[in-house]
Amino acid sequence: MTQRELNRALLARQLLLDRAALSIPGALERMGGLQAQYAPAMYQGLWSRVDGLLRDEVTQALHLRAVIQGTLLRSTIHLVSAPDYWPFAIAVREARRAWFRRATKDAPTPDELAASAVLLRAALADGPLRPAEIDRIVGARHRAGIGYWLDLVRVPPSGTWERRRADLYAPAEDWFGPRPANLTEAEGIAVLVRRYLGAFGPATPAAIASWAALPVAKVQPVVAALRPRRFHAEDGAELVDLPDAPLPDPATPAPVRFLPTWDAALLVHARRSGILPEEYRPLIFNTKMPQSVGTFLVDGAVAGTWRYRDGHVTVQEFRELPAAVRREVDDEAERLTAFQA
Repeated sequence: MTQRELNRALLARQLLLDRAALSIPGALERMGGLQAQYAPAMYQGLWSRVDGLLRDEVTQALHLRAVIQGTLLRSTIHLVSAPDYWPFAIAVREARRAWFRRATKDAPTPDELAASAVLLRAALADGPLRPAEIDRIVGARHRAGIGYWLDLVRVPPSGTWERRRADLYAPAEDWFGPRPANLTEAEGIAVLVRRYLGAFGPATPAAIASWAALPVAKVQPVVAALRPRRFHAEDGAELVDLPDAPLPDPATPAPVRFLPTWDAALLVHARRSGILPEEYRPLIFNTKMPQSVGTFLVDGAVAGTWRYRDGHVTVQEFRELPAAVRREVDDEAERLTAFQA
């Protein structure tokens, strides 16, 4: 498969060729979830993908518990459908715990964190808590790792457009329902793999593992069990895919689309699609700009950045665009301005 073919496959699966008439949970399942360290990014990312989306609909979905905001893939905040939360959480739990122990100097022991989780779980029976309140119960040192031993979700009104800091925590099982009794790690990983390929495929098992922060050895047997379609990328890498996932004609036109900070389509696991030209990657992700920036796509590739300032979306193109293309960018920027406002 050529880079152009992979690009159009990614755009189609990320709902960036045509906005989809889907519910918010349905769109999230098609997208493989949505990274959400910055609360407005959830709204902006869905706006570019869901036909006719209203901002209040996202907030309402959070309040109705149809979508869940929790620390999941790569130990970052993600917005997922309620049915996807438990498979995702169970799939990455042990890998997240192992990462925490490696990455944290003088980390509390697993037994210490398990004991603190019991204390916090009892306190949360009276309702959601904020970080300072959690610190009074288990201490700041344990709070940093307790989410790896107790499944916590971020609950509204925190983590919404109106109150952007996602700092109100509740146990997942209290907020929207208990973990399915027989759900295993292997079954959770199977859901993750299907979601990934449905959202970003065709791809290598290593790319799936990178996106989920799982050892590739845990991904490979699940991929094999799917009996996937197999392709080769231009660099010779073997790619796998779901049997019935869309593969658009590479000549399919791609409209201008605006993406929020940290959009997963731009991360390194998807680099074979060319959606973020490598020459521009340091302009979007670098140590001086840890929160990333919003970007816009022209013909399926990042062509510049955008910001919302003084009531308007302004754009900065990386290279001068043809006048007709710039008008399309400006028109989409006006639509995003209306959504922001």
